[in-house]
Amino acid sequence: MKFIIDAQLPFGLANWLSEKGHPSIHTLSLPRKNKSTDLEILEVALKEERIVISKDSDFYESFIVNQKPKKLLLISTGNISNSELQDLLERNLSKIIDLFNIHSLIEVDRKDIIVHK
Repeated sequence: MKFIIDAQLPFGLANWLSEKGHPSIHTLSLPRKNKSTDLEILEVALKEERIVISKDSDFYESFIVNQKPKKLLLISTGNISNSELQDLLERNLSKIIDLFNIHSLIEVDRKDIIVHK
């Protein structure tokens, strides 16, 4: 699975996911970098078949209303250090990947993985 990571999340997350076998890019890799609009991010996600990872509720709303992006990992941890976020994802990555084989909207908070149907 391939991912695109939104601006509010660390650039290192893209490298870490790529090292885990999931080719990932961060908005910093896009032409307009972290100034990329949600629409630009959605276009890349669609064109390159990437799952959007974001903390932005706008992506959640877009998914609910327009089914865009096709797949979304919503991070709803609130303020969290980069290392805590990576630890959280490390513990849950295989389950998240398995869930994305069936579902399109997954939310991760500090305690749970929530599948939205």
